[in-house]
Amino acid sequence: MMNRLSRTVDVAALLDQRKLSSFNIKLILLSWLITVFDGLDMMMVSYTAPYMRDELGLSKTMLGWVFSAGTFGMVIGGLVFSNLGDRIGRRPTVIFCAFTFGLLTIATAFAGNYEVLLALRFLDGLAIGGMLPLAWALNIEFVPNRMRGTVVAVIMMGYTIGSASAAPLTNLIAPHHGWEGVYLFGGIGTLVCATALLIYLPESVRFLVAKGLKPDLVASTLKRVDPSLDILPGDRFILGDERTARKFRFAQLFEGDLAAITPLLWIAYFASSLAIYFGSNWGPLLLEELHIARSTAAIVASIGGLCGAVAGMVLMRITDKHGPRSVALFPAIAVPVLLLLGLGYVPEALFLPVIVLQAILIGGEHSAVISISGVFYPSAIRASGGGAVASVGKIGGVFGGFVGGYILASGLPIVRSYALLAVCPLILCIAILGIATVVRGRVVHETRPLDVVPAG
Repeated sequence: MMNRLSRTVDVAALLDQRKLSSFNIKLILLSWLITVFDGLDMMMVSYTAPYMRDELGLSKTMLGWVFSAGTFGMVIGGLVFSNLGDRIGRRPTVIFCAFTFGLLTIATAFAGNYEVLLALRFLDGLAIGGMLPLAWALNIEFVPNRMRGTVVAVIMMGYTIGSASAAPLTNLIAPHHGWEGVYLFGGIGTLVCATALLIYLPESVRFLVAKGLKPDLVASTLKRVDPSLDILPGDRFILGDERTARKFRFAQLFEGDLAAITPLLWIAYFASSLAIYFGSNWGPLLLEELHIARSTAAIVASIGGLCGAVAGMVLMRITDKHGPRSVALFPAIAVPVLLLLGLGYVPEALFLPVIVLQAILIGGEHSAVISISGVFYPSAIRASGGGAVASVGKIGGVFGGFVGGYILASGLPIVRSYALLAVCPLILCIAILGIATVVRGRVVHETRPLDVVPAG
């Protein structure tokens, strides 16, 4: 076996023809765990905000800046670290970001004033914004094309579970140990997960092949995927479904049909991020302004977020089978629901259930947009493409922080904010239908792993 002639191995076809293995399950689990703490870290500020407001003397405008600082950090981090991940690899960049945001979360517990809190939230956002697109890219590059959206949706459910956990965790810890205790818990948990990544996280074989790097690592990683494969370091590894690109150029994001797909993804992610960050950052405070008890407001927001993640997974299974047009389903439903809610046509007895329903629709559509944001790009630029989508889109999240502060300070009836929010799913729906129109023209070619056979 060791003396056989070298073979040409189409890694793309090899992975695409496989079912999910224990290797994939472990990778998904690792990514899922770290995104749980991602979500917890980014959303705990929404639920600790009332405590920080009282202790640090923060105004509504200051809170708006605190919310937006983390999101703005994610915008920059998504661009910088995703590009770095396409240069030096997914594994080292993910591990660096994980350890960094864990330490910064712990440091947030010691923020004694507004200025320090603002700076730490921004830096924390840098690390989180860089890690998420790379985690998606790494998993996408180990699974068949037909399962990419679903796998990302599963991973992003970890983010939503972490987000939803922020409310009960704050209710449990903050009254007894202060808001600082919530950040200590989140930071320590993140460092534990980062250590697991350091030990077990693999490098993407598609990335290595696209860059022409480390054939011995490609071979050993493929053997981890399936020990029965007859793979040797001396084999020639190729990606039959895409061209090899050694150096990223920003213009590659607009080549071919990406000229339409990339800006439409940016628009879709922008609209979705504005809606989701408006709801997650200001939702509990808006409900308080509507005379809903603080603990009830937090739990309602958590239920909506968690159910939204489940709904997003269901939607992505539909999308994997029927194409990206399916993503437009939830925003199409969300528009009339938000209008009815914001214009006061919802009876008082149904108000909280409809609040949960709109949160499910907005959360589900956001999970779906995230899940498709990297699948249209080739491996050599996937992290950069997905990172650019996330970064440009999260500018909407920055606006979401400001919009909430403006509405609360404007004197506009609070409930009208839901009617204004209906603009976001409307824009998202139009952008997704545009993407579906472009993608429908793509031709999918069957490929096979040239002369790779299972070891007998």
